Amino acid sequence: MKKILLLAVLLFTTLGFAQQQNGVFTVSPSTFEQNEEITITVSNVDPGLWGVTDVYLWAWYKNSNGDEDISPTNGTWENSDEAQKMTDNGDGTYSITFTPTQLYNSTDIVEIGMLIKAKDGTGDKKTQDQLFPVGSFQVTLDNPAETTTILNSGDILTIKATASLNANFELIQNGSLIDTQNGITSYSNNLTITQDSNFVLTATEPNSGEVFEFNINAVLTPDVTIAPVPAGAKNGINYDNSNPNEITLVLFAPEKEFVHVIGNFNNNNWTIDNTYLMNFDDATNQHWITLTDFTVPDDNFLFQYSIEADIEVADPYSEVVLDPFNDQYIENSTFPNIPSYPEVKTSELVSWVKVNQTDYQWQIENFTRPAQEDLVIYEMLIRDFDENHSFQAVIDRLDYLEDLGINAIELMPVNEFDGNLSWGYNPALHMALDKYYGSPDDFKAFVDACHQRGIAVILDVVFNHATGQHPYYRMYNDCGGCYNGQATAENPIFNISDPNTTFSFFNDINHESQATEDYMDQINKFWLEEYKIDGYRFDFTKGFTNTSGDGSSYDQSRINNITRMYDDIRSYDENAYVILEHFAPDSEEGVLINHRATGNANEPGMLVWGNVNFNYNQATMGYDNSNFNRVTAKSRGWNTPSVVGYMESHDEERLMYKNLEFGNSNGTYDITELGTALDRLELAGAFYFTVPGPKMIWQFGELGYEFSINYCEDGTIDDGCRTSSKPIRWDYLNDQDRKDLYNFWSKLISLRQNNSIFQTSNYTLEVANDYEKKIYLVDDNATGSETQYVIIVGNFGITDLTTQPFFQETGTWYDAVSETNINVTDINMNVTLDPGEFRIYFNNQPSLNTNEVSKLNYSVYPNPAENYFSISNKVDTVQIFDINGRLLKEYKGNFNANHRFETNDLNTGLYFIRYTNQEQSQTQKLLIN
Repeated sequence: MKKILLLAVLLFTTLGFAQQQNGVFTVSPSTFEQNEEITITVSNVDPGLWGVTDVYLWAWYKNSNGDEDISPTNGTWENSDEAQKMTDNGDGTYSITFTPTQLYNSTDIVEIGMLIKAKDGTGDKKTQDQLFPVGSFQVTLDNPAETTTILNSGDILTIKATASLNANFELIQNGSLIDTQNGITSYSNNLTITQDSNFVLTATEPNSGEVFEFNINAVLTPDVTIAPVPAGAKNGINYDNSNPNEITLVLFAPEKEFVHVIGNFNNNNWTIDNTYLMNFDDATNQHWITLTDFTVPDDNFLFQYSIEADIEVADPYSEVVLDPFNDQYIENSTFPNIPSYPEVKTSELVSWVKVNQTDYQWQIENFTRPAQEDLVIYEMLIRDFDENHSFQAVIDRLDYLEDLGINAIELMPVNEFDGNLSWGYNPALHMALDKYYGSPDDFKAFVDACHQRGIAVILDVVFNHATGQHPYYRMYNDCGGCYNGQATAENPIFNISDPNTTFSFFNDINHESQATEDYMDQINKFWLEEYKIDGYRFDFTKGFTNTSGDGSSYDQSRINNITRMYDDIRSYDENAYVILEHFAPDSEEGVLINHRATGNANEPGMLVWGNVNFNYNQATMGYDNSNFNRVTAKSRGWNTPSVVGYMESHDEERLMYKNLEFGNSNGTYDITELGTALDRLELAGAFYFTVPGPKMIWQFGELGYEFSINYCEDGTIDDGCRTSSKPIRWDYLNDQDRKDLYNFWSKLISLRQNNSIFQTSNYTLEVANDYEKKIYLVDDNATGSETQYVIIVGNFGITDLTTQPFFQETGTWYDAVSETNINVTDINMNVTLDPGEFRIYFNNQPSLNTNEVSKLNYSVYPNPAENYFSISNKVDTVQIFDINGRLLKEYKGNFNANHRFETNDLNTGLYFIRYTNQEQSQTQKLLIN
């Protein structure tokens, strides 16, 4: 359905499906004008399968310009308007009566569309789409049933059509008129086919001049050439800008007798033509064709594969595709000049290759990745990070992230997924970049900009499953290429059914298949080499198996599948990160992290996600059951720092939400108060970032993001809104308490990255006690003024606490919290901590960020400014940010003192000016009148 993909495709990673049902729709009268009253009746729908008793109409329409809009009384996908509740006829059917011009509040309606749904349609509680044309004159092509018919030479093709009013019919074959029949309602013609033919049948109503046109193809049974795939050609699209007149397409498609390429090239006009019949390599089951001297409009090569003249699919290895439903909602500022979808000519996803383009010029060719044990990862959903939801928007925010101190960004899936507003765990294609975030060059520029700042880029990818749009799923299913059937036994990529019935998502990928292995390996290599990303977070690796069950038991076949994939990555990229969302037994995860981790610096092994959200949140709220020791690898019996511990992720409730809703209290100390709740996150950070091993922050956690994971766009809290868009709150930076949290976490990250003690393997967590918690770190290799001991002690309770840090030695210690020295005369001395108070003791002065630049003693004037501002001394870079930290303008060069920087194009308001001279920088406020 066209509108639902924009308004309500919010697909879940933790929930299974309700059932989409196939309703039978009728309209009375069968032909109608837009201002006539009609009745829609639907049968074959059982609301009980959705757990409801009532059903509702969800309606949209198309106007004469081809634009679409929805009924203003649809309501929302989660809450249909009562105005469109259908009447239960008591016989298993449901009806609704309306006049299109009134329902849609429009007088330009050429087609109406609809489906039937539960009041809350989330979870696929809907029927398929149904379309009805508007107008008394309608023509139906009765035969042939398909656009293209395959025949042997000499076979008869029967063309039949029925009109609602008397019409004049004309039939054209390959551009020549061959038949005319006037003033009839039933047209019929039997044709002997001896050549490939394109027929155009037109029916004209003589009084109104309205015309219906049908394209019909008759293709002689293909004679497929058996030939080996050209040397070096891989599955997918093989194109070289240095040889722009040639492109080789390769499709692995066992059991398929013939495949044609259709598209906008060489005047093919999306028709099946044996000129573009693909060759077949019977040794490898690959269909292939090399197109030479091909021409396409505006350097946009658009194409599909027509599988046995029955199903049209995009290339499974497409790098970008066109989407007939969702591209219209992508702003030109995000991805400019997207070609128009070839409507009428075809349907489904279309492969798009931009030919004759200059390669992206990388600024950083060989990025030195942070050691994986030192990673501080920032997990990001671009959609909810910046209102412009683009790679460029994130580039403009990199100062903010760099100042925080993170050294890696983990992007939630950016490959092609169903709809635009999804989290991305509903992949339609695994190798295509989703256009909702920007172009391939935009993504490369993002990776490049991150690398220039020492920030690695990790992609979250979903190889457990794919949606019904995936080409291989549609090519081999039991419903002739639909989205909702079941994979057949011949499917080389997908299982017939998911062996894990507890955690079942979309269509399960068969990881025991050689075809799947080849598919995954090519995709992994593509993203690493084409976009120079630094590694992967593999989603739900528990599902990389065909072993029946819920995935919670030790599974050697799953280990084999994952280590094989890892070995392939290591064969061409020796230090790419591989992070598993596994959540299987520690014994199995231990095997995975130790695979090839033999002490070789280039073989640190795989990493696994470590979810300690519940325990840390219990601690921040001031309750028991708060032992968060599983943030460490040691607690699992492992010797390598291979746990990516996290207090929050995209999949967990937000700490601040629960602090404010459920926090404990005692007298005036109340964790549900904002300031106290934020202080509790500083406390948690002190017991999080100081623990050796990689860590991860969920976006805006550093500012105390307080909106529930289940926050709905109307402000309510509901499980069905888990993946709904969330408020983007850059205004948090104007709250000093929130900025203090950001600054303190930044300080902690700087401490861990600039003091070797935080890489030690000699550490102890005493965090089982619910309120009094301690961490001890010892650097056995420390010498001279280097820190040998760090002690973190904190009070997670809601009353005062007196405890003993148990200092290892007397003398001067440094408290990194208060930034003061403490004289320890007794190693058993007591310390009293207020509720939520903590200390971080170093036995020597720690090092902070060695890259931190000193401040310049310059001034900005006039301030307030009207038409320009100047800086009192020489600068080489000037940046202007709005109050939300968004970069608006940047000047680079050698600017003399008092140079005028124009402000005519800036609105009245408060800005921040950051200027740099020889790596020294300063930021000042600037008010523009």
